Amino acid sequence: MTLFHFGNCFALAYFPYFITYKCSGLSEYNAFWRCVQAGATYLFVQLCKMLFLATFFPTWEGGAGAYDFVGEFMKATVDLADLVGLHLVMGRTAGKGEYKILVAAMGWATAELVMSRCIPLWVGARGIEFDWKYVQMSIDSNISLVHYVAVAALVWMFSRYDLPARLRLPLAALLGLSLYKAFLLEVAVHVLALGPWAALGAKAGLSSLLGLGALGLFVALGHGP
Repeated sequence: MTLFHFGNCFALAYFPYFITYKCSGLSEYNAFWRCVQAGATYLFVQLCKMLFLATFFPTWEGGAGAYDFVGEFMKATVDLADLVGLHLVMGRTAGKGEYKILVAAMGWATAELVMSRCIPLWVGARGIEFDWKYVQMSIDSNISLVHYVAVAALVWMFSRYDLPARLRLPLAALLGLSLYKAFLLEVAVHVLALGPWAALGAKAGLSSLLGLGALGLFVALGHGP
């Protein structure tokens, strides 16, 4: 990857996080260390998930091109730990609901960005050729930010004691979508043979649907019964 291309990918991946932190009001609350603590919780949850998956879900040894639908579905269910982790982070954060949601989402998304995309970008910077996969990774990091803001909002609403009964079913449906989103995308890629850009578009579409649904429920909850 050329230095100019690396700079573009780095800016595309990281600047939306910086802008979100500055423009959302988190900087006014000096929430940096709160976000770091949320990121540390993310790392702990991922470690627990890795140990659990390595213990109870051995590597799939099916034929070439085969896909273990049941096994991958069960592995996706383990992502329930992410929802629990977000709930714990917001429970330990004092402040309004919007502040709790943004702190948890920013810390969670930033930790994932560093672990899953920062290292490949730095490794790619050692090369000399342009590669679109790094652009895709950068765009994917922005999609993940939207995803985690929506998921954090859903978890926060689900934990409220005054949640109206009429909102429980759509809230549970959106939480289920957030939990199995990665599994649904993998199935779509395998069954429909989607390319990298088509898969990225599908991920953006599902994340947008999740975000709009969470926004609608948040507004409905704010206006009361």
